[in-house]
Amino acid sequence: MTMTDLLLGLIGDNIAASRAPVLHRLAGAQVGVEVRYDRLVPAELGKPVEQILRECAAAGYRGVNVTYPYKEQVAQRVTIADPQVRAIGAVNTVMFGASGMVGENTDYTGFMAAYRATLGTEPPGRCALIGCGGVGRALAFALLALGAEEIRLFDRDMAKAHGLARDLLQADPARQVTVASGVAQATQGADGLLNGTPLGMVGIGGTPVARDEMAGARWVFDAVYTPVETPFLRDAAAAGLAVLPGYELFFYQGVHAWRHFSGMTLDEDALRQALAAA
Repeated sequence: MTMTDLLLGLIGDNIAASRAPVLHRLAGAQVGVEVRYDRLVPAELGKPVEQILRECAAAGYRGVNVTYPYKEQVAQRVTIADPQVRAIGAVNTVMFGASGMVGENTDYTGFMAAYRATLGTEPPGRCALIGCGGVGRALAFALLALGAEEIRLFDRDMAKAHGLARDLLQADPARQVTVASGVAQATQGADGLLNGTPLGMVGIGGTPVARDEMAGARWVFDAVYTPVETPFLRDAAAAGLAVLPGYELFFYQGVHAWRHFSGMTLDEDALRQALAAA
């Protein structure tokens, strides 16, 4: 490898269909940097996440992205300088350097960018978030920053939902945050419906919100982007709701991660066109 190359990777399960390697290779091509981007699946490698991180650092990786279900686990094993990312408690981007392993969360910044680019300046309103794991935590804190009137949380692991509610209220005691006992209770009267679970993903399937539970909503977001059109998004579009697809989060979190990895800005329109053609 030459001095201008970047060695990157993605740690996660069920990532065979991920477009992250393509995005980062195309980003590198745009600015004249050759990128190698590896898929690193702990079960396939037979290694725990902490060992993979150590080996990546020793092997000269500049950084790795982290996806389901390791974002919270990785956050406990890296240095987090940004207090907002510490509050989120989940990391999807890790850089290796002289200061060790440093974690960032571009799901958080990426969702805000995707929301504003797609839905504009209108506040999110009352929001129901299904799934309170790594990406769900980033979405919830982004909803705070975007000015959501109310955030309702549901997760099959109720401890996760209550833990996230506690952390949100610590960040903003005046905001209305509740934990719902089920999806129907979370979505009733909500303006925004957000999927922070892997339901609908290639290899998993399903949908987080039934079609009849969407009544009265204004917009939806699905963190899943493989496939780009999930059953959840198809149902929402058929019901006339504004749709923010997971692909937009994928794109913006990738662009923001690229900045952390390389320090270089991109022509985002050109990258979007290149991704569509690849």
